[in-house]
Amino acid sequence: MAAGSAPNIAENAYCGKGDAAKFGEKDGPAQLPQSCYYTAIDGTPSPGKQIRVSAKSDLHEAVDSAKCGDTLLLAAGASYEIKELPAKKCDDQHYITIRTDTPDAKLPPEGTRISPAWAGIANLPGRPAFAQPSGGPAKLMPTLIAKNHSGVTLGDHYRFIGIEWITEPDIKDGRMVTTAGTDHVIFDRNWFHAGENAEVDKGVAMVQGTRFIAVINSYFSGFYCVVSCTDSSALGGGNGSAPISTLKIYNNFIEASGENILFGGAKSEINPTDLEIRRNHLFKPLIWKQGEPGYTPVANDSPAIVKNNFELKSGIRVLFEANLLESSWGGFTQTGFSILLTPKNQNNKCPKCAVTDVTIRYNRVRNVAGVFQTGNLPSSAGGTASDGGRYSIHDLIVDSIRDTDWKGQGVFAIVSSNSPLLHDVSFDHITAFVTGPVFYIGNKSGNKVPNFSVTNSVFMNGGRRLEFSSTGGGRANCAGPTQRAGAEAVLEACFVNYKFENNLIIGEKGGWPKGTIVVSSPKAAGIMDFKDGVAKDPRLCHANTAGCGKPSPGAGAAKDGKDIGADVDAIETALAGVE
Repeated sequence: MAAGSAPNIAENAYCGKGDAAKFGEKDGPAQLPQSCYYTAIDGTPSPGKQIRVSAKSDLHEAVDSAKCGDTLLLAAGASYEIKELPAKKCDDQHYITIRTDTPDAKLPPEGTRISPAWAGIANLPGRPAFAQPSGGPAKLMPTLIAKNHSGVTLGDHYRFIGIEWITEPDIKDGRMVTTAGTDHVIFDRNWFHAGENAEVDKGVAMVQGTRFIAVINSYFSGFYCVVSCTDSSALGGGNGSAPISTLKIYNNFIEASGENILFGGAKSEINPTDLEIRRNHLFKPLIWKQGEPGYTPVANDSPAIVKNNFELKSGIRVLFEANLLESSWGGFTQTGFSILLTPKNQNNKCPKCAVTDVTIRYNRVRNVAGVFQTGNLPSSAGGTASDGGRYSIHDLIVDSIRDTDWKGQGVFAIVSSNSPLLHDVSFDHITAFVTGPVFYIGNKSGNKVPNFSVTNSVFMNGGRRLEFSSTGGGRANCAGPTQRAGAEAVLEACFVNYKFENNLIIGEKGGWPKGTIVVSSPKAAGIMDFKDGVAKDPRLCHANTAGCGKPSPGAGAAKDGKDIGADVDAIETALAGVE
């Protein structure tokens, strides 16, 4: 899909019946996923018997007795303890459906996100308002209590509909669900949340041989670490020695303190491949942040350990589209970046780890202390990953960026390369209003980064620091001796075959490549509605636009004939209903 073309927001927009992939071949330098999972109910049939499972029944026994294609109806409001579900060796025409006995008419329609209101919870403090059943909050979901500290294990060909998942209270460093060795499992309209005072490392852990797993139309809340763990994530995984592929994360509210979504970061001989992550709201509640109104310590009078929204330490062919990323701050081992593309040979136990062919498009980032961290650096143990590059990032709106007040740097992107050499990174049609530098550059490898591209974009920095700044390291860093000469000098020193074309910069510093449009203020840039760091309408003014004194110098000035900056109409279409 070319920049400036609004995406199809449907659940199976890129996947036809029979798992026929329709992503296309490439987006810029990045190859798109080659495998998909068709998740509509008409593609996961359960044509067998309907079996009611009473509140006091043994769920494992009920599933073990069921046949492929059966549907198990669990009593709404009842609780069932669960450690594992058996592998049934079913096929694609005979899924076992495990669902609430609440009729479909009282559930959100297929393709629509569920919320805690279907478990009788009207609201959660510090979280956005969510959808409600027609008659108001009601206990319309059964509850599965995860009794396996390392995660409930599952077999194959399951679909879960209208289920509440919860851990036991007070567990430390536990998992909720693990899909190790699992294939063809769909979590559809489920609510996952940690038990009281529980520190949960992972909500759904997609590890060791996971294939064809989908988490759709669901709600994750209350996943945090304080003492017993450091990286609580709602979804992710990617470690092991058996291939992991074809993972779908669509239309979910996803809350976790460490990383809302994290792939990589553990011993592994493989990289997860073909990941589709679309139309999710990645969120951290400000009641977890000290000093904010309503701050509530999560355990032991301590704040949750917060890191970032989306991180890849391992992952190949990833589509990250139409997501809203909100709230990330520093104070622990990170400084509040929202998105990290950082291949990591963690503890020297993943030399094959790579992050390549990542497409990030039609997203919005707000209320964070930094946006991107892209870098290939050794692990703390000195080992390097195998590759990092071919990133296509376009049609992105960034605003409400924080800085030192959130223990961050307010930067749009850190671009750093040591080993392996970073390569093929493209930023196109970006609109970003940040408080720090536009780019921090770090390269001590002695080799220039090839094929770095920044085109057709609007950037504004905070004015206190250079727009292209060095990450440090003195003269050993290519940006160190050149940063004061301006962006063009840094680009010449640190990159080869680079492009910096058709960009609109809001700032007064010079040293930009020829053809860069430089203005002094958002008003001079012709931004329609930008005030106090918030872009209520980041579109550019045109000659006949109401409320505009004159057209923006960036109107129609992109190389493709469109406006410089993000395609706001396409992003708003892509994000409709995500928040």
